[in-house]
Amino acid sequence: MRYILSLSYDGSAFCGWQIQPSSPSVQECLEEALAKLCGGPVAVTGAGRTDTGVHAADYVCHFDLTGPLPFEASDFCYKLNAILPRSVVVHAVLPTTEDFHARFSATQRSYTYFIHRKKDPFVAAYSWQCGFPGLDFDAMNEACQYLLGTHDFSCFEKVGGANKTSLCTITEAFWKPYTPTYISIMDSCHFERSPEGGVEKSVYWYFRVSADRFLRNMVRAIVGTLIEVGRGKHDPAWVKELIETGTRGDAGESVPGHALFLSKVKY
Repeated sequence: MRYILSLSYDGSAFCGWQIQPSSPSVQECLEEALAKLCGGPVAVTGAGRTDTGVHAADYVCHFDLTGPLPFEASDFCYKLNAILPRSVVVHAVLPTTEDFHARFSATQRSYTYFIHRKKDPFVAAYSWQCGFPGLDFDAMNEACQYLLGTHDFSCFEKVGGANKTSLCTITEAFWKPYTPTYISIMDSCHFERSPEGGVEKSVYWYFRVSADRFLRNMVRAIVGTLIEVGRGKHDPAWVKELIETGTRGDAGESVPGHALFLSKVKY
């Protein structure tokens, strides 16, 4: 029988989702825990790769067993979470059809990238401190419009990828301010202030992008490129030019992975 697992993980201590020869991965960690619980090897297939240090808030994978689960679903999750490290949590296990595939059945994936504009020790582990002065988020959101649709996104793909195609269809891309939970509870200051003392832009922002598929390193390269637009180094239409004629070397630098989350997979 085939089963779906939904889970979340903190990628800080992992080299990514996929098993690596000599580095810890989420897939290996999960397979080892399942083997202990099921009494034998269990191969897990995930919704896709995540890079080193990248997190997942709503990841999906599937695995096959020759028979039913060894425990009721709720007990199975409880026991599996007791084996797994604190950085990985399983939310649910559900039976599915034999033709379900965690990767190929997915119709949309969403990623979220967090930045903060001033030093903050309470978000630093999961957000990138982007202190460039005067980022123009309106220009960055204008540039996002050129990402929408079906394009060859090889200009944002890590060199050396083995993809058969670099075509992806992006359905949403935008920057939006947010307030961290601890600030909303304690009513702390979360705005930048101008020299005159007036309140300016929010300190905390996230970038959301959704597509049918993503290339290796694509989201981090897109964020780095949009930051260059926000800094005024290029106008928003530069993103259109990159997609049409640019190479990876022409686009912006990749931003750090610790602030990136795979936030949703839809089927």
